[in-house]
Amino acid sequence: MGKFNLSHRVVLAPMTRCRGLNGIPQAAHVEYYAQRSTPAGLLITEGTLISPTSSGFPHVPGIYTEEQVEAWRNVVDAVHAKGSIIFCQLWHVGRASHQVYQPNGDLPISSTSKAISEKWKVLMPHGSFGAFSEPRALNTSEISQVVEHYRQAAINAIRAGFDGIEIHGAHGYLIDQFLKDGINDRTDEYGGSLENRCRFLMEVLKAVVSSIGAERVALRISPAIDFLDAFDSDPLGLGLAVIERLNSFQREVGTKLTYLHVTQPRDLGMEAVAQGNADLVSYGRLFISNPDLVLRLKLNAPLAKYNRDTFYTNDPVVGYTDYPFLAKANETD
Repeated sequence: MGKFNLSHRVVLAPMTRCRGLNGIPQAAHVEYYAQRSTPAGLLITEGTLISPTSSGFPHVPGIYTEEQVEAWRNVVDAVHAKGSIIFCQLWHVGRASHQVYQPNGDLPISSTSKAISEKWKVLMPHGSFGAFSEPRALNTSEISQVVEHYRQAAINAIRAGFDGIEIHGAHGYLIDQFLKDGINDRTDEYGGSLENRCRFLMEVLKAVVSSIGAERVALRISPAIDFLDAFDSDPLGLGLAVIERLNSFQREVGTKLTYLHVTQPRDLGMEAVAQGNADLVSYGRLFISNPDLVLRLKLNAPLAKYNRDTFYTNDPVVGYTDYPFLAKANETD
């Protein structure tokens, strides 16, 4: 995988877990990621906030203050001690937020002023669910500042010791809100044509690569996934347009990105693996309930079931670091 030699193809997928009290990684984060570390295995962190405006969940860690950088360093050191490789996923939720998460109660920012439909709900700070707030479309002149937030967050991640970063460009969050014509209704140079809708992503990518190097940068996209009203009239065309621009950019800088992380419908994902079209496979929920998932898959051992009710609580133990390892699980059978 780029300059990294991996010992297996099983990757910890980035998953929001809401354990970062006050936006700071805690001691529980150190244990959680260390539990899932294997020699020369790849871990991708939960979505990590690039700025105060980027949050849409309670207790999500960021990487835009010195305190956050220092706290993440403890996580990275523990993972490296186990021989693992760890990438920090950089995240801005855009319109997938509520004013309660925004500085001064401001409207969330986006490519558009269209709100997410009431089909979808936002998790509120005390565990209830509510409607997403109406967003505010970024002025053209403001976009460069958001690009700068991505760039600085990438620099901070490397300072914290991460091996690289993954730009979250998927799942209806900010970058996806620019990419997809079902959301992006702009009339400036960031809206309309495929070229324009890809512009924000490419500006972010170029800014990050210029600061930390392409060999430390990865990207996640989901052109075919309709999540949080993030749909496109031509998902295949969008996906190909992004890939064409990535390939052109890689030729321009003379170095490839570390990887491209594509979210596909489950049936297409399984097909890609079966046909040998995927080099790595990221696991989410099964990695929550099986901290030793790599070993269990190797041994074809039974997999522990996950409890959805504990996915997004702020308990540092229950549903987070208390799932048993294989030996412990066998002792309780």
